[in-house]
Amino acid sequence: MHIENWEKFYQRAEALYRADPLNTRYSLKYRNCDGRLHIKVTDNTTVLQYKTEQQADLKKLERLNALFFSLMATGEAPKG
Repeated sequence: MHIENWEKFYQRAEALYRADPLNTRYSLKYRNCDGRLHIKVTDNTTVLQYKTEQQADLKKLERLNALFFSLMATGEAPKG
């Protein structure tokens, strides 16, 4: 499922991870020739995708990385 709204993607990705943390994974793909970033989160049943060409969206990617690293390490979302 391709989601165009970042906040919806972020919330659905967090919910997907919390529902099945052992099977959920995410991948990033950047195509320099297009300047496009593609993020995919999946649990082998549900696939969430987000694509962007905006350089400002890299801060959003940092937020997603912080979320997943924190959930994987401590089981809790980061504060703030």
